Formats: sequence, C-alpha cells, structure tokens
Amino acid sequence: MHVTPPVESLTTLTRPPVPEILTLTQLDRDVFRGRSHTSARRIYGGQTIGQALVAAGRTVEHDHRPHSVHGHFIHPGRSDHPVDYRVERVRDGGSFTTRLVRAVQNDRTLMLATVSFHRDESGLAHQDTGPTPGPAPEDLPRFEHSLSASDLGDAEWLRPLLANVGVEFRFPDEYPRVANRRGERLPPRQRAWIRTPTALDDEPLVQAAGFAYCSDLFLLSAVLPPHGRHIDTPGLKLASLDHTVWLHEPFGADEWHLYEQHGYWMGGGRGISRGRLYSREGVLKASTMQEGLLRFR
Repeated sequence: MHVTPPVESLTTLTRPPVPEILTLTQLDRDVFRGRSHTSARRIYGGQTIGQALVAAGRTVEHDHRPHSVHGHFIHPGRSDHPVDYRVERVRDGGSFTTRLVRAVQNDRTLMLATVSFHRDESGLAHQDTGPTPGPAPEDLPRFEHSLSASDLGDAEWLRPLLANVGVEFRFPDEYPRVANRRGERLPPRQRAWIRTPTALDDEPLVQAAGFAYCSDLFLLSAVLPPHGRHIDTPGLKLASLDHTVWLHEPFGADEWHLYEQHGYWMGGGRGISRGRLYSREGVLKASTMQEGLLRFR
C-alpha cells in the first residue's frame, strides 16, 4: 500500500549544501579532505568527482582552468566518514597541466581521477546542433508539483533524492522514470534544466566543480527507458563504473542550464550514456559520458 506524501513535505526538504561540500580542508601540500554534509548512507558519485576536481585545482596555477575530468569508481563510499584526496602532480606545462587524484576513505580507494587544466587560448571554433527547443525553467513547475496523485504516491524514491543530492531540476518533458514505473517503454533520451540550489563562489574552479557535482544526476538511467525498467526495479543492481566531464568554457553551475542525456548503448550488464549541457542561448558548455553496471539478479 502506497501512501501519497504531501507535496508540502517534499518542497520543505533541505538539499545538501553544495558550497560546503566543495570546500575542502587542506591536510598537507597535496592532500585535501572532503565531507558529505548529508545523511545518505552512500556517497553520491557526483560529489566525489566534484571534490576531486577542487583538490586537483588547488595545486594548479590560476591561469590554467579545468577542461576535463576522468574518474573511475573503484569502491562505494560512506557518507558518515570523510574522504581524503591525494593529488599527484603529473605534469606542469605551459599550456596543459595534469593531475592524478586518489580518493581514499579508511585506507580504501574509492575513485581514481585524472584532471587536466588548460590555459586560455584562441582558435577555430564551432559546435554541433543546439538543443531541442522547449519551455524555460521559470515556466515549468517543480518536479514534485508536476506529478499526478498516483505517480506521487508511487514516488518513494523522490524523498531521498531531494534530501541527499544538492541539485535543483525541472523537466521540460515527462521524466521517463515516471512512465517506466507505469510499464511504458520510451526512447533512451531525457533532459532536464539543472542548477545547484544555492549560489556558489564565483571562482571558475568552484563553478566547474559545481557542474561536476551535478553531472552524475540521472545520467546512467537514460539507458533504461527502452526496456520499461527504472533504477528501483526489483533485482536491479546499478553502479557507476567511470564518469567523464569535458568543460568547454567557463559557466555558472548555479544558473539554469539544459542537460540532455542519451543512453545510446546497453549490453552485457553494462550501459553507456552521454550528456550535453547547454546555456539558455543554446551554447554547448560541457559534455559528459558515463558507463555503469546494470545487472539483474
């Protein structure tokens, strides 16, 4: 029996404080400590990516900005314990700087990440086609207000999402997860307007890490709609294996951007999704890709 949660109880939930999550404590020259600031049992993957980017950036000259992060998830982490980020200075070049980051919790490696930084320069420029037109975020309701009474009553997953992930999101189309819970099958595409719910520091590194934090949200689930499944389907084991973010130019992660996601392949217990982040004007600001485990017991 499902009890429909009052919409008011969902809208009053406090999301995790992303500015505090992205503020690390320096323990040594190249060692930084991050905390979760959430009651969730496991650490959200985007948090580890965002904190690794901040740790790497704190060892780099300010004229080099992050342009890519490649992370491999090794073990899940516990949110009630801090994570130490140990940075190795692989290369300091005139144009590019490279860092290797190991995220460690209780002597166990959670993630390995390579982070690359690039000094600004001019050159040829173009981008592929822009996003599909749709309503602006201000013209869309909060997600919890967009659900029917029956869908809201079947949304036990929504409360922990709102309480444990510091991302505000609004869908210009129906979120496929809702349709999948009704047994419908859809193409492997989804999109949402996203931003951090609180303002971040204007420092480009922090804004870049803010999107790295947001970038993990929903991405892998884009492979499931064609199968009529969702991440709460009984028997499904889901885990991110690796995650990549490419940052094309500076932007504010605390401002609305449209995040389009395409789950273009699934097989052998794995799936791959890619994402593109656009400004309101249709300018491509960042790209993402993620492979994950999707295994049915």
